[in-house]
Amino acid sequence: MLRLLVAITFLFGVLPAQATEAGWALLRNGGQVVLMRHAIAPGNGDPANFDIEKCGTQRNLSERGRLQARRIGALVEARAAPVEKVLASRYCRTRDTATQAFGAGLVEAFPALDLPLNESTMEAQTAEIMERINDYTGSGNLFLVTHLEVIEALIGASAREGEAIILSRGADSLAVAARIKFN
Repeated sequence: MLRLLVAITFLFGVLPAQATEAGWALLRNGGQVVLMRHAIAPGNGDPANFDIEKCGTQRNLSERGRLQARRIGALVEARAAPVEKVLASRYCRTRDTATQAFGAGLVEAFPALDLPLNESTMEAQTAEIMERINDYTGSGNLFLVTHLEVIEALIGASAREGEAIILSRGADSLAVAARIKFN
């Protein structure tokens, strides 16, 4: 009941999600793969003492970013978009976005969604992500929470923090079927 109340509050709040009804219809029907950039995390890059196992050494979500992530989950739930699985980069800002939005029980770490170390690792990561995307046949939606650089490598386009991109899948390529901006 409390989640429904929060969802309704977010739906009618001053910051509505921007998307076409066709995008929401795709998510309600399920079976979609959605690329999502992590929520608001101020700054650029990570500190020199970065350690993937320690959130204190990384760029993290701001309070506004945590609110944005919870809002994403509330809107997805309120719009009756079934979430089957959530894969997230191991970085704290992506993992926290995923767990704040969808709950820890649905979230699984997927290292291929991490920031690439160099161009050759990006190629390997992209291939692994593409395999996972192309193999997905679930009835709910699969969310992949990642970073701008990974999204750009996969679709050749940018995404705002907290933006969800519903993919249109081809044999060896991806296209944008719809976007949902959670700001």
